[in-house]
Amino acid sequence: MDRSVRRARARFWSALTCQRFPVACSLLVAVVLSACTQAPRRSSVPAGAQATLETAIEDIGAGRYEKLYNEAAPEWRADAGLEDSKATFQRLREKLGNAGVRNQQTAREEQTGAAHTVIVIYQTAFEHGDAMETFTLVERGGKWQIVKYFVSSTALK
Repeated sequence: MDRSVRRARARFWSALTCQRFPVACSLLVAVVLSACTQAPRRSSVPAGAQATLETAIEDIGAGRYEKLYNEAAPEWRADAGLEDSKATFQRLREKLGNAGVRNQQTAREEQTGAAHTVIVIYQTAFEHGDAMETFTLVERGGKWQIVKYFVSSTALK
């Protein structure tokens, strides 16, 4: 192989492997990784679902667990009775304390057959630890209802 071809290949590969331009490559890698790993801060949630979600969050914060239960979708009420739901919310409050800042991580809207659902995930700072809150909502007849509420946190152990 010709010496000039070998030298050209060597320069090409050293540039690709960041040997010749380490600062530029580092910046490029940082920008690409940042763009790939950042969770979206805000996604579109239908207005009716957003209003239902905000009401549910207010009800949880105010301890209006019976109201939340009565306004929830039938699936929620089929999975757990009123007393079980209230007890679960009270345990969450005892372990985590009051919710502080909620940062929406994702919002996913799905339309499958007759079901129109939205799943919204928040990273939430509670008084006694951080948690991931997942709200699942369903629309039926133009009305949005909470189907599930799930909290994941190491502070619950």
